[in-house]
Amino acid sequence: MNSSCVLISNPLLQTGFEKPSAIQQRGIVPFTQGLDVIQQAQSGTGKTATFCSGILQQLDYSLLECQALVLAPTRELAQQIEKVMRALGDYLQVKVHACVGGTSVREDQRILQSGVHVVVGTPGRVYDMLRRNALRADAIKCFVLDEADEMLSRGFKDQVCVPLSLSLDLPFVRQSTLGGSNEQLKTGEFSPV
Repeated sequence: MNSSCVLISNPLLQTGFEKPSAIQQRGIVPFTQGLDVIQQAQSGTGKTATFCSGILQQLDYSLLECQALVLAPTRELAQQIEKVMRALGDYLQVKVHACVGGTSVREDQRILQSGVHVVVGTPGRVYDMLRRNALRADAIKCFVLDEADEMLSRGFKDQVCVPLSLSLDLPFVRQSTLGGSNEQLKTGEFSPV
C-alpha cells in the first residue's frame, strides 16, 4: 500500500465509511490504475468517493498545477464534490478549487494562477477559465465527467466537448471517467469528436 492510500484511508474512516459499496469495489482499483472508467449507478451509491479517491492517489503533490478536472452539471454538485475531495484529501494537503458560476471570475483566476491540484467545476465556468488561459490543461492527466447523462440532457454538449477535446489532444497519458445514472452512457450519445 502506497503512502497516499494510507493517508486517504484515515479520512475515509473518519467520514463514516466502513465497507466500500459495490461501485467502489469495482471502480476504485481500475481508476487508480489509470484506466478509463464508466460508472453507472443510482445516486447515493458512492460514485463521487470512487473517483475522488482515485484522483487523490494519482496526483503528484509536488507539482502545484491542475492535474485533474472534474465537470459537474450544477454549482451545488460541483461544490459537493469539492467538499468530498477536500475531506478525503485532508491529510494529503490537496489543493482543490470549485470553478462555478455565480462566483467572482477574478477570484477564480487568482486561485487558479496560485496553483491547484484539482479543479471541479461547471461546464460554463471551466470553459471560460480555459478560454481566458487562467486554467491550463497541459498538466491534466485525469478528466471526470460526473452526471454525464444530466449534462447531455441539459444541452451542455458543446461546453463539455472543449475541455474533453483539450485533454484528448494533449501528449500526456490521459484518463477519462464518465459517471451517471441512466442509459445515455451506454448509447454512445456523447462523443467529443
